[in-house]
Amino acid sequence: MPPIDFNGLDTTVHGPIRLGVLTALQVHGPLDFTSLKKQHGVSDGALGLHLQKLEETGYVTCEKAFVGKRPKSTYRITPTGRTALTTYLDAMQAVIDSVRRHEGN
Repeated sequence: MPPIDFNGLDTTVHGPIRLGVLTALQVHGPLDFTSLKKQHGVSDGALGLHLQKLEETGYVTCEKAFVGKRPKSTYRITPTGRTALTTYLDAMQAVIDSVRRHEGN
């Protein structure tokens, strides 16, 4: 079995909040800031920083609009974000498979 390159993991995806955001957007489709905040139980500031990082890397896009007089930011995963998420999940699956093959040794 080839070794698993933990140093090659995408650290942008690896963080729990960012992984959660990408997963939520992949599974549920576009979500607004408030929905993501409730789903992950984090503060506005914390979520904002993680979303900013995901936008900077091109993993998500943000559409800003007003609903009535209130701003609404809606996030979508990009094709690049989907690829990054899939690559990360494949690497984690390799780790899981390796550990399970060696259980009880």
